[in-house]
Amino acid sequence: MSVPRTGPEIRAVNTRYHDVAAEDYDRKWGIDFGLGGRAQVLAKLRHALGPERELHFARSLEIGAGTGYFSLNLLQAGVMDEAVCSDISPGMLAVLEENAARLGVAVETAVSAADALPFPDETFDLVLGHAVLHHLPDLPGVLAEVRRVLAPGGLIAFAGEPSRYGDRISCCPKRTAAAAAPAWRALVGAAPAPVHGGGNGSGGAAELALELAVDVHAFAPRELAGLARDAGFDEVRVCGAELLASWFGWTNRVLEASAEPSDIPWLWRQYAHRGYLALQRLDRRLLEPRLPPALFYNLLVSARRPGAPRARRPCT
Repeated sequence: MSVPRTGPEIRAVNTRYHDVAAEDYDRKWGIDFGLGGRAQVLAKLRHALGPERELHFARSLEIGAGTGYFSLNLLQAGVMDEAVCSDISPGMLAVLEENAARLGVAVETAVSAADALPFPDETFDLVLGHAVLHHLPDLPGVLAEVRRVLAPGGLIAFAGEPSRYGDRISCCPKRTAAAAAPAWRALVGAAPAPVHGGGNGSGGAAELALELAVDVHAFAPRELAGLARDAGFDEVRVCGAELLASWFGWTNRVLEASAEPSDIPWLWRQYAHRGYLALQRLDRRLLEPRLPPALFYNLLVSARRPGAPRARRPCT
């Protein structure tokens, strides 16, 4: 397929990719709506906003909400009273609604491009997103829309955005894992992953071809901070997350993607999951407070819309 270059082409490819990927998205990325997933999301939001911020909001909007990983976990944790989830992909929002019903969580959804949000001015106290900004062609337009729908004194928080340098060095473990995959499959007794045709648009080659075209940005911390300031935000904060954990995680994802999923041993999955969490804790305690954000795989940005916050409704 040709590489999308214009804004409409990028939006169209993102819609197709995420619609195709929606049904299997939670399994592929290990998305968890239990206590573990909640702890992960709370830690990411706390890291983005800073330890001094209160984690409670009357009404939030998530853009690029996908299947609900951030908002549904935060609703279960009591971080917001009401949440709206928007996404350009109807398929993703359909899975999100199924997840919300299964969890017994009330959420509003809206199919919408991030640079044309269908909400009145000053509607939300928090606008957030996870791994979404790098998919969006018109970032100044998106941030202008986010500022418009955010109440004075409201906050933005975006996590999981690839850093330019961190993304580059992540290619090393990915290439190493790809070369080692046949030996790893033999060691664990796994057959190669089935190769699907892509003609019907249902996963396999079709999903892979689209996946290669949907990431349009990687960021330097100064660039991400400048975009927020240029959009009229203050109290801008950019920090990095996951160095050792990202190398470990990408190595294991590439290995696992090469194998028939049902053949991957339970002990390996436990090793991969527990090892990732251990290295993530090491990153948080030792490396993230000391190293420049640009070295890390993920960047997180938060900021505030200037103005006096509106009075919050009491919790019920």
